[in-house]
Amino acid sequence: MINNLIKANRMKVHQEFANFRRFLPVAFLAFAILLLPAGSNLFDVAQSGTVPLMKIVSVVKDDSVTIRTENFPANTNFSATMGPMGTQGINGIVVGSVNSGSGGSFDATFPIPAGLKGSYQISIRLQSPGAFPYYSYNWFYNNTTGGTVPISQPEQETAPGYVGIPSFKIIAVKQNSDVTIETNNFPPNQVFKVTMGLMGTRGVNGIEVGTLNSGNGGKLTEMFNIPAGLHGQAQISIRAQTAGSNPYYAYNWFWNNDANVAGVTMASPQSTTPETTAGTGGQPVTAAPKTGSMTVPVMYTGIPVMKITGVVRDQSVTFETMNYPPNQIFYVTMGPLGTQGINGISAGSFNSGKGGSMSVTLPIPSGLAGHYQISIRSQTSHAYPFYSYNWFYNNTTS
Repeated sequence: MINNLIKANRMKVHQEFANFRRFLPVAFLAFAILLLPAGSNLFDVAQSGTVPLMKIVSVVKDDSVTIRTENFPANTNFSATMGPMGTQGINGIVVGSVNSGSGGSFDATFPIPAGLKGSYQISIRLQSPGAFPYYSYNWFYNNTTGGTVPISQPEQETAPGYVGIPSFKIIAVKQNSDVTIETNNFPPNQVFKVTMGLMGTRGVNGIEVGTLNSGNGGKLTEMFNIPAGLHGQAQISIRAQTAGSNPYYAYNWFWNNDANVAGVTMASPQSTTPETTAGTGGQPVTAAPKTGSMTVPVMYTGIPVMKITGVVRDQSVTFETMNYPPNQIFYVTMGPLGTQGINGISAGSFNSGKGGSMSVTLPIPSGLAGHYQISIRSQTSHAYPFYSYNWFYNNTTS
């Protein structure tokens, strides 16, 4: 896990993580990421390399909600706000405050404000003060629960007690012929329409290629034909979604090459931000392309991330990679804080070699000498690049 996450990565290049603007009826027990700030008043905390989280524990309808934190920074004050679903609690109603004390995990209970009583779903946010705050948000059904939250979605009454996030991965592809998916944690007794589309569309308004009946739910394996209109495409998006105004859905993508792959699971939790659980970018790969300079073993999955391990003021920065794909040339740029290193000053490049974890030291460009905080980015040169970014204080560290 990385340290000093700037914000949830908006992934403007492309990666098939969700930009969730449609509500999904999943239980809110899933963790919500507390993003490490793009800067912090506590350098040691910011350099800890952990990602604080929060989840919903229980709800008393129109009365209160109890949350549980994990990996929270120590000795930090957080203001709690609530707002309508989809607002992430931003500019919401202040419902209390809490000090993280020794940090880590703790429970806190907050009242549901009068202005939100009767709401079906409510966003909640914890945020520290300052220009570069720590913050976390989640959401909950405004129904009385006892820890394990049942679904109470009118259009999903055939899945009582279902909790979690439906997702699926790609397990096999025959070029221009078919793709096989394996579902995970699908709700029971649901009919999913499966569509395919161009890379980047997430299968939205795509070509219908069949349906999937989830039966008993959970794990299923299904094969779908690749439509003629997508033959020849290098990469294809695929989506499974139920009908109704609050559908279950999940999506993924695949290389249109013959392959047996251990695909990347792409889920669709209730959120209004991209699902970037590590906070940095990355192009997940489910199969190796056969052309160009991008040669990646088919078993590579996940998100490349980086953390800062050392700085010599105005001279150099050392970072450690995590889960980097092998045999890739990464070009490193630096820029002012908040730029994510995009269009930054070149600081060098490195080869990821065997991939995974490695330590890299590069010079701080003279144009950034004297800057208090600096963004750093490493990115390959492909049309759909691997990339990650972070930031650091321009102060000498031991």
